[in-house]
Amino acid sequence: MNINQFKTFFAALGVVTVGVANAQTPIKKFIDPANMDLNVKPGDDFYQYASGTWVKHNPVPAKETRWGSFNELRDFNVNAVRSLVEAAAADKSAPAGSVTKRVGDFYAAAMDSVTIEKLGYTPIKADLEKVKQINTLQDVLNFTTYMRTNGLGGALYGFGVGQDRKNVNKYMVNISQGGTTLGDRDYYLKDDSRSVKIREAYETYMTTLFNLVGYTEAVAQQKAKTVLAIEKTLAEAQMSRLEMRDPYKTYNKLTVADFNKIIPNINWTNTLTQLKVTGQDTVLVNSPAFFKSLNNLLTSTPVADWKTYLEWNILKGSAGSLSSPFVKANFAFTQAQTGQKVQTPRWQRMSSLTDGVLGDLLGQLYVAKYFKPAAKARMDELIANLRKAFEIRIKGLEWMSDETKQKALAKLHAFRPKVGYTTKWRNYDGLVISRTTYFQNLRNASKWAYAENIGQLGKPVDRERFGMTPPTVNAYYSPTLNEIVFPAGILQFPFFHPDADDAINYGGIGAVIGHEMSHGFDDTGSQYDKDGNLKNWWTDEDRAKFNAKTKLLGEQFDKYTVLDTIHVNGKFTMGENIGDLGGLNAAYTAFKMTKQGQSNEKIDGFTPDQRFFLAWAQVWRGNVLPETAAQLIKTDTHSPGPYRTIGAPVNMDAWYKAFDVQPGDKLYKKPEDRIKLW
Repeated sequence: MNINQFKTFFAALGVVTVGVANAQTPIKKFIDPANMDLNVKPGDDFYQYASGTWVKHNPVPAKETRWGSFNELRDFNVNAVRSLVEAAAADKSAPAGSVTKRVGDFYAAAMDSVTIEKLGYTPIKADLEKVKQINTLQDVLNFTTYMRTNGLGGALYGFGVGQDRKNVNKYMVNISQGGTTLGDRDYYLKDDSRSVKIREAYETYMTTLFNLVGYTEAVAQQKAKTVLAIEKTLAEAQMSRLEMRDPYKTYNKLTVADFNKIIPNINWTNTLTQLKVTGQDTVLVNSPAFFKSLNNLLTSTPVADWKTYLEWNILKGSAGSLSSPFVKANFAFTQAQTGQKVQTPRWQRMSSLTDGVLGDLLGQLYVAKYFKPAAKARMDELIANLRKAFEIRIKGLEWMSDETKQKALAKLHAFRPKVGYTTKWRNYDGLVISRTTYFQNLRNASKWAYAENIGQLGKPVDRERFGMTPPTVNAYYSPTLNEIVFPAGILQFPFFHPDADDAINYGGIGAVIGHEMSHGFDDTGSQYDKDGNLKNWWTDEDRAKFNAKTKLLGEQFDKYTVLDTIHVNGKFTMGENIGDLGGLNAAYTAFKMTKQGQSNEKIDGFTPDQRFFLAWAQVWRGNVLPETAAQLIKTDTHSPGPYRTIGAPVNMDAWYKAFDVQPGDKLYKKPEDRIKLW
C-alpha cells in the first residue's frame, strides 16, 4: 500500500535513512588512518586516499543495495528505533489513544505475519471486484478519484495540495504528470540492455501478481503487456527529470475551465468535487502537454484495457503489504532493479514503515529518549557561524554586482533554520489504528493523509511542519518556505559529535549546513526570492555570469563515470553539486574563524585543514551495487559518493595547500580553472 502524501518540493542532502541522534558511542579517532589508503597521493585520488581501506573492507551486505557512512548510521540506529516500537507494542498499560498505544498497535499489526498470511489478498478483493463492474470511460475516471480518496493511491496523474510558488502564503491544487511505475521514463523508451532487462523484469512482476489473484498464465501475460503499452505511452508524454528541474516550465496556473479545454475527456469541475476539493477555480499544472496526450489516450484505449490498468494500480500499491507470495514477487522486482541480494528483515521494514506513516507519533517517543537539548544548542551556534561565513563570502564575490548582493544577503538573512523536531506535533485525529488489521491501518493512514493534505486549502501555510521525521539521517532546504531543516537523526558522527574537534564538526555537519544554505542559491533555489516566491531578483548580467559558472561545474561532473561508461549528468545533479561546492566553502570560511582553524596543531598526524577535508571525505565513503549505481545515475539528483568527495575540494585553493597538490597530480586544476561560485 502506498501512503500517498503530497510532498513539498525541497532539496535534500542525500541518502534517506532512519536513525537516532545522540546515541553517541566513544570514538577512538575521529579521523582514523586505518580507514585510509596512505599509499595513494591525495592529489591523484583523494577519495581512495581518504577512504580506500574502509571501502575495501566494507562490501555491501546482502540486505542492502549500498553501504557507506549513512548506512552505518542506519544499521546502528534502526535498532534504536526498533527498541522504541517494540517497547510500545509490549506496553499493555498504555492508555487507549495515547502515543505509545497507537505506535505499538501499528507495529504489532505490521509484525503479525500469521494473520497477514491467512488473509492472502483478501484485503483488496472488494476493490478488484469494483473494477470488474466498470463499463464506461467515466466509470474508469470515477474509480481513479475513488482510489485517491479511499487510501488506494493515485493513477494516471499526480494530485495534491501545496504552496503556490508565486504566492507562497497560499495553498493551491497541484496536478502533475504521472501514471507510470518504473523509476524513470527512459526505462520505457530506451533499448539499452539495462532498460530492456528492467522492462522484462517488470512484465514478469506484473504477470506474477495477476496470476496470484486468479488469472491464468496466458491472461496474466496479456494483462502485463496491456499495462506496459499504456505506461509507455504515458512515459512518452512526460517531461524528463531534467526538464522538471525548471521551476518556470513546470509552473502553469490555469483556470479549471481552461484546464478542461486541454483535457476535455476529464470534467475537472466534477472531478475536483469527487476529490473533495471545493471552492477552487484555479489549479497549477506542471505539464499541460502531458494532459493533452492523456486526453487522446483516454479515448483511444479500450475501457477493458483501462480496467486492467486500474487492477494493476491496486496490485502494485498493495503487493508489499499482502501475504508472502506477493511480497516475494515485489522483492524479486526490486532485485532486478537494484541488485539487492536478500530481503530486508521484516522488523526493519516495519520499523521504518512506522516512522514513515506515524512519524509525528514515533517522533515524540524518539525525542523524549534520544534528543539532547545540548545538541540543538551546538547546532544553533554552528548555523549562526555558517550564516556569518556565507555573508562574508557573498560580500566578497568578485563576479556579482552590489545590487544583486544586497538581494542575496536579504535572502540569506531570511533563512529560517529548524533543528531537531517540530514544535507542533500532528496527532492524527480521526486516524483509526487497530492491533489486528495491518492492511486496513495502512489504508486508513493513506486516506487520512489525503484528507489532511486537501484540508490545507484555504488555511494559512503551516511553517512549523518538518518534511522529514525526527529520526531521519538527512537535511533539506525548501525554496518556497526559505528554510533549512536538520532532523535530529543527523546530529551524530560522522556529521557531528559533541566531543569532536571543530575540524570534524565543520567538515561534517558544518558542510551540511552550508550545503542546505547553498541550495537557496543553486540553479533552482536562486530563482526564488527571500519570501520563497518564484521571482527574479538578479540583474541580467549577474545571472549570465552565474550561468556561465554553473556550465563549467556541469562540464566538470559530466566527465565523471560509474561502471566505466555511464556518465554523471552534470545538469541533472547541478543543484546538489552547487550545494556541495558552496557548502564546503562556507564551512571552511566558518572553520577558519575558530581557534583550531587558525592554528597548525596536528591531531593524529593531521593538520586542522587536513582534518577538515578528511571529515568531509569520510561522510561520502561507500560501496554500491552495480545495478543500483546505474539506477541512481538516472533517478538521483546527487552525484555518486566518490565524486561528491572530490567535486568541491578540487575547486578550493585551501585543499591544494592542505595536501600539497601540485601540477601533474591527476586531480590538479589550474588556479584560474577552479570554479568559485558562492
